[in-house]
Order: sequence, then C-alpha cells, then structure tokens
Amino acid sequence: MTIGSSSSGPEAASPRAAAVSITVRARPRGWFASQTSRRLAFGYLLLAPAVVYVLLLVGAPFVFSLFLALSDASVADTTASFVGLENFRAAFESDVFYIALRNSIGFTVVAAIFKGLLGTSLAFLLLQPFWGRKFVRGLVVIPFTLPISISVLGWKWMYDSQFSVINWFLSRIGVIGTYGSADWPVWLGQPHLALAACIMVNVWRNFPFSAIVLLAGFTSVPTEVLDAARVDGTSFFQRFRHVVVPMIAPILLIGFLFDTVFTLSDLGVVYLLTQGGPANATKILPVLAYQVGIQAGALGRGAAIALFLFPLLLPLMILLLRNLKRREY
Repeated sequence: MTIGSSSSGPEAASPRAAAVSITVRARPRGWFASQTSRRLAFGYLLLAPAVVYVLLLVGAPFVFSLFLALSDASVADTTASFVGLENFRAAFESDVFYIALRNSIGFTVVAAIFKGLLGTSLAFLLLQPFWGRKFVRGLVVIPFTLPISISVLGWKWMYDSQFSVINWFLSRIGVIGTYGSADWPVWLGQPHLALAACIMVNVWRNFPFSAIVLLAGFTSVPTEVLDAARVDGTSFFQRFRHVVVPMIAPILLIGFLFDTVFTLSDLGVVYLLTQGGPANATKILPVLAYQVGIQAGALGRGAAIALFLFPLLLPLMILLLRNLKRREY
C-alpha cells in the first residue's frame, strides 16, 4: 500500500532552480534623504531660535518705529495718518538736532579711543602672572555688570558741585584750590565739562568689556607663534602689531562693532547725569529722541530722530563685515 509518493520530473530533479530576473526601476530619493541635506536641515533647525529671536525683538520694533516715523502718531491721538518724510524734514530744520548729532559723534569717537587704550592696557595686565589674578579678573567686570542706574547715581554724587570727592582729591594734590574756592569745577553744570563727565562714566562702565574681548583674543594666540617671533628678535610692540593683531582681528572687529553700538545708543548715562544739559551741551540723539517722542508725546518725530542712528551705524557695519568676510578667504 502506497502511503505517499514523491514528485518526479525534469524540473524537480534539476539541482538549480530557474532564475527569474525582474527589473525594478530605482525610485528617486527625496531631498531630505541625503546626508548633506539632513545636515543642512539640522543646522537650520539650530539657527531657528536665534532667527526668531532677532525677528521678534529686533525686526518687529524696527518695522514699528519705521511706521511711526512715517506717520503723525502722538500720545494725544489714538489714530495716525501717513505723512511721508515730514518728520525727517522737521528734524533737519531743528538746530537742536545738529547739536545732538555732533555730540553723538564726538561722544562715540572719544569714548571709543579711551576704551580701546584702557581695555588694551588692562588686558595686558591681566595676562601677567601675579597672585590673585583670577580674583582681579572677577573684579574688573563689576562696572559692566552693575545696574546702570546705581552706578550712574553714584557718579552723580561724586560729581556734586559741593561734596564732590573728585574735587576733594584734586584739591588735596594741588590741582585745584582748597575746599569751597571759586575755581572748583562744576562737572555737570559747565558745558565744556559736562560732556567730558558723561564720557568718563561711559568709559568706566564699558572698558572692562573691551578688556575681556581682548583678553579672550590674546589667550587664543598659540604660544609657539609668540616664542618664534621672540626668537626672531621682534620687540613687544612688533609682536603685538604684526603677530597678535592679525590673528585676533575678527575678534577685535566684532568687539569694536558691539562697543560702537552700545556707545552710540547709550541713553541711560547721559539722561541720568544731565538730561542733555546744560544748554544742550550733552544732548545726544537717544536723549533727544526720548525727550521728543516720550516726554513731549510726538511719537512720530521721536521715532524719526531715533532712526538717524541707523545710517550712522550702517556704513561701519558694512565695512567691518566686508573686512571679516575677506579674511575668511
């Protein structure tokens, strides 16, 4: 009795199975499928928070201020109509505007020179090995981190016409007369001294920032390069000019750009010290824009005055950014 039978035949007996070839057309890969595209997408994803931050906190206020500058917006009226360049024309016709523009340029240039000199000197001092160097490095940033109102009010007390500690010190060393004499300088009451007093406070507050930027650049220069330059017989200033400065030029340019923006738009120091006086001697563009736009209520004209800071900064920004881009190649 046959229980089961095995199939037989030429196909079953063949040791090799018939090969069937099927041609499959490759599907095109999507843009996100390649590794390069995934890296780009990941990079854009990391940059997205910064872009959103800039658009919301910088771009939106700038567009809104441009809208105000082209309108007759004011605090007393809830509606605003388009007036074109009328607010800018009114600013050009004001004598106070030219005084504020001149003071702003002088304030920025003089403060930048002193901050560069003091910041460079302080950075070189902090590079030297001495006991308590880390503690001193922490102390020098205190002026930059203090609230501006506290520090400026402290300086205002030191500039006091009667109880000025600066005048007391100058009288002790014989530079000026004794206490209560007529030749004691009134720092915030004399036009030729008021702007210098504001510049002094701005330099005191911000030159530690310049020192920190320079210190970070100096520490990034390889010691082997400096040792090789020293073996070649170069002096200290030659190494600084021909070796250090070219290597840390991008850091210097970015730090200079930030410092210029901070100085040109410094409202707190001048307003808290003098409010633009005496006789408009310390009135700069941010103070004038605040007084016209906020205190006087003419929002459109105040915004137009504030926007004049942009063309002052734009050529400098273009020049520095082109210099940085050229150094990349």
